[in-house]
Amino acid sequence: MSEIFIKIAAALTLSASPLVAQLIAPPAEPNAPITPLVKSDPKNIYSSVVRIEAATQVPDYTTPWSAGRFSGGIGTGFIIGENQILTNAHVVSNARRLLVTMHGSARKHPAKIKYIAHDCDLALLELEDFKPFAHLQHLEIGDMPKLEDQVRVIGYPVGGDRISITRGVVSRIDFRPYSHSQVDSHLVVQIDAAINPGNSGGPVLQDGKVVGVAFQGLRSADNTGYIIPTPVIERFLTDIKTGSYDHYVELGLVDFPLHNPAMRRKFNLKADDPGVLVAAVTPDGSCEGILEVGDILVAIDGNQVDSAGNILISGEKVNLNEIAERKFDGDEVKLSILRNGQAMEKTIVLKPFPPARMYAATYDQQPLFTTFSGLVFQPLNLNLYAASKFSNARLRRLYARYIDEAIFKERKDIVVLTRILNDPINAHLGSHAGLAVESINGEKVRDIEHAHQLLHPAEMPEFFIIKCEGNPRPIIIPGDEAAEASQRTLTRYGVSKSHNLKH
Repeated sequence: MSEIFIKIAAALTLSASPLVAQLIAPPAEPNAPITPLVKSDPKNIYSSVVRIEAATQVPDYTTPWSAGRFSGGIGTGFIIGENQILTNAHVVSNARRLLVTMHGSARKHPAKIKYIAHDCDLALLELEDFKPFAHLQHLEIGDMPKLEDQVRVIGYPVGGDRISITRGVVSRIDFRPYSHSQVDSHLVVQIDAAINPGNSGGPVLQDGKVVGVAFQGLRSADNTGYIIPTPVIERFLTDIKTGSYDHYVELGLVDFPLHNPAMRRKFNLKADDPGVLVAAVTPDGSCEGILEVGDILVAIDGNQVDSAGNILISGEKVNLNEIAERKFDGDEVKLSILRNGQAMEKTIVLKPFPPARMYAATYDQQPLFTTFSGLVFQPLNLNLYAASKFSNARLRRLYARYIDEAIFKERKDIVVLTRILNDPINAHLGSHAGLAVESINGEKVRDIEHAHQLLHPAEMPEFFIIKCEGNPRPIIIPGDEAAEASQRTLTRYGVSKSHNLKH
């Protein structure tokens, strides 16, 4: 669930007034989890945990035509089925080569990514030759652990090549950001055991079954680690049954807690009434046209929403978004609301929200760009924003308000003039670098592919007139000199290709 939607977690469970109580139907059970695995033998569990070595190539968004930076890392995975190794997405992201080593063996076996989900930091690998692993047990997915349960973290942390076992106790169940995508939040289980580099992707075991995948730690605290719990794992495994990974769906609302007594009086809520305020409805989201700002969300799929935005599932308080977390594109969710004091029942159909990926880190893809007469144009995303550290206030505002102001409806991409490769044809244009492109020859730019088409038309115009937001002076390039200048700058600066428009 994207962090662009406000999530505030605090516990307050109170009984409802008669008006609110009539809205709350019996809770609907989340979608039934799958059980894709065969039972495991605890004696052979460690043999089913493998070491993963990744050789990576990380794109450079400041020079999008370059090969990028070569690097590598170590992680852990475990066998869950016939030629199926589950691990973290961040262990294998941007990988050019993957090698898997069996416990107790020195032989390295080539593998490849079958499915990867950057939004929940999970990936499924398959080996080029599974025969050497065919005798190993398939680890079974168990239930989500409860508070104070003891668990074991199995993996290959840095500092050695041998398997490592760490014991811990479940100390918290929460809804937190997943650091890999830098925007998505999901259910997490906190344990009092460190998750060190190399542990990532390893199984967390309880009574011989997998109850989570180790994936991140907390830098500000010692012996604190986070694991991806079974509801997230099971959703990933269910999603890929279609032959592809389709991402999470979004509720598409911003909720605000109703702790403040004055706010509760304003909305005619008694002290013990549940519910949160609908503070915003995402444009083009699942709730658009159904919910309104000012509605009070009292229950979701029959699960009472407390004044902090939490619901009760399997005896644990979790964020209300957890209902949508366990559903898929096209699934329905029933909402019980109060609108101007009137009880109402609404039904929404869930769907993904692609514009939110603007704020997600991108992996496994070369940067998109196009060049023209020494000018370099790129679509704005988190990777580019972080690499370039843009200072222009108007561009920063476009980025920040991309969803709130529904900019995405007119502009799939915010195309930015990121670099100017100095040449006589583009002299004295330095003040335009780092600005968003508004139009080319009078036509509004919709995305990077559209910009490329406008800059490379079938019929050459007398002049190319490029207007950038935040600079009243347009860029003017003579049409009869553009092609020669483009080739000249590519050669002079060693730019290996003029554009990349496809991931």
